[in-house]
Amino acid sequence: MTIEKENFLRTQLVSHLKRLDPLSPPHWGKMDVQQMIEHFAGDALRTASGRLKMETILTPPERLPKMREFMMSNKPFKENTANPLMPLDPPPHRFNTLQAAIGALQMELIYFFQAFENKPGHITRNPFFGDLDFEQNVQLLYKHALHHLRQFGVEV
Repeated sequence: MTIEKENFLRTQLVSHLKRLDPLSPPHWGKMDVQQMIEHFAGDALRTASGRLKMETILTPPERLPKMREFMMSNKPFKENTANPLMPLDPPPHRFNTLQAAIGALQMELIYFFQAFENKPGHITRNPFFGDLDFEQNVQLLYKHALHHLRQFGVEV
C-alpha cells in the first residue's frame, strides 16, 4: 500500500465529494450523488472498519485469490459492477441533506482509521474479498472511492 492512498482517504476524498453537484446525473448506475455518498459511508466504510459485521464471504474460496489479486491491482472496478447485497433500485436518502451525508461519511472515515489505530492487527470481513487487514482495506476503499468519483465525472 502506498501512503498516498491512505492520505487520499484522509484528506482529499471529502473535498472531491463536496465539489460534486448534487444534481449531476451518473455516467452509469442508478444512484444519485447523495445515494452514492451514503452507500460509501454506510456500506463500504462501515464494513471496512468492522462496525458493520459481515458473517459470510460470498466469493467461493477457489476464487478468492483472483479477487484479492484484482483488489490489490490498479485495475479499476468496471462500470455497473453488480453488488448482490444492494437492491436493484437505490434506497431513499438516509439524510435530509447532502451536507449531512458528507458529514456522516467524514465520521465513518474517522472511525475507520481509529478502529485500526486502537487495535493493531485488526481484521475485518468483506463479503467479496474475505478477511482484510488495514492495508488491504485502504486499497479497497481507495479503489471503491475512485470508482464512484468516476461515476460522477471526477478523475483523480
